[in-house]
Amino acid sequence: MIFIDSNIPMYLVGADHPNKTDAQRLLERSIVEGEALVTDVEVFQEILHRYVAIDRREAISPAWELLISITDQVAGIDLPDVTAARDLLLAETDLSARDTIHVTVMRRLGCSRIMTFDRAFDGVPGVRRVL
Repeated sequence: MIFIDSNIPMYLVGADHPNKTDAQRLLERSIVEGEALVTDVEVFQEILHRYVAIDRREAISPAWELLISITDQVAGIDLPDVTAARDLLLAETDLSARDTIHVTVMRRLGCSRIMTFDRAFDGVPGVRRVL
């Protein structure tokens, strides 16, 4: 099982960028290998937030639809997840508040791998970036 972070669909639907080809390669390899791909509702919120912040609302639907089409499961977030994220943040992690939500959801799902270009995940025990 691999957790899909927001930057994967955003690179895939975005303009040319060095990470675009890598994102496509990672995704294609995971699909060919039959990996279960999961995400959480916070990833969708990140897509909304980022594209509104950079005034690219036209990119919301393509990223959204791509993420829906590639994931096998979209996990919700509840109070225990947010509480665990708070505890992780207070443990002096270098993760953002949003990323701690992803880690707590990953742990709840029993998922230890994440597809992302965000290096902040490299320092999280029990989490490995898929490269």
